[in-house]
Amino acid sequence: MYKIAVIPGDGTGPEVINEGLKVLEALAKKFKFQYKTETFNWGGDRYLETGNVMPDDAIEQLKKFDTIYLGAIGHPNVKPGILEKGILLKTRFDLEQYINLRPVKLYPGVWTPIKDKSPEDIDFVVVRENNEGLYTGLGEFQDKGTKDEIAIQISHNTRAGVERCIRYAFELTKKRNKKKTLTLCGKTNVLTYAWDLWQRTFDEVAKEYPDIKTDYAHVDAICMWMIKNPEWFDVIVTDNMFGDIITDLAAMIQGGMGIAAGGNINPNGVSMFEPIGGSAPKYTGKNVINPLAAICALGMMLDVIGEPKAAETLEKSVIKVTTKMKSMSAGKMGYSTQEVGDLVVENL
Repeated sequence: MYKIAVIPGDGTGPEVINEGLKVLEALAKKFKFQYKTETFNWGGDRYLETGNVMPDDAIEQLKKFDTIYLGAIGHPNVKPGILEKGILLKTRFDLEQYINLRPVKLYPGVWTPIKDKSPEDIDFVVVRENNEGLYTGLGEFQDKGTKDEIAIQISHNTRAGVERCIRYAFELTKKRNKKKTLTLCGKTNVLTYAWDLWQRTFDEVAKEYPDIKTDYAHVDAICMWMIKNPEWFDVIVTDNMFGDIITDLAAMIQGGMGIAAGGNINPNGVSMFEPIGGSAPKYTGKNVINPLAAICALGMMLDVIGEPKAAETLEKSVIKVTTKMKSMSAGKMGYSTQEVGDLVVENL
């Protein structure tokens, strides 16, 4: 019996989550596992009504679950940053979801803006450190509001935090057993403190994995090569800020936000899975948003909690469905949101 916390989120979040739950129900029947969901309506509407994003005991409530299934966060009437910090960052930090996992895979029938590239060329994973770096919020203003103002933002990296992320990436590279190549993405030539720590830790851990090929590339070079030669990559590991940037670029080469899923992983605790796109409020209630990112996030969740066969079957179904769709973009799919969910269920 899997206990699943469901946070539908804002905008089109509830619509895509509903399709994911439809697929989950079908998979549970097919593979004979049981689950129980509880829905938490935390997001923009709650904030506008109460002034609070989540209740004070939200994290303690979430700790009682095996996993979290999250829709999109973002409300047009709430100042940017309030919901993101109050829900996403708080959950990631307080539940120690120190890995942000982003599979980057081009499915058959999905358009990519990169000329002459096929599904055989775009199949890699980005492992992003999820609890440290610039996102810890450390820093200060000096002489704020004056012509001499200084804003200091600190990238906080610990040996323990860096090492556990790098070890996870090595283990994932070993488990994938594809190119068996792990690439460190950083900026060692300029960010000499943080990336000296990352590079030294990477090199030391690499000695324990002699069968894994390692290399390094600056983040700007990664962005170029991701477009020019995505087939070079197997697993990329990087820090919080660089990971945030390159995964959005990666989403575009795999067909857009409508197909891109992500996981916030605590290997020994409660993890959270979500479509990486926004809440797309302009499409709310129109039944035109693409639910495949949320459905693929469900597949990631099933794999992590212990249902790998169900996850594999889900992905095979998605591959069949993408070949029937006209586009991954909202309103251009050739099907409604609910019809795409139905197609995934039919092809399981």
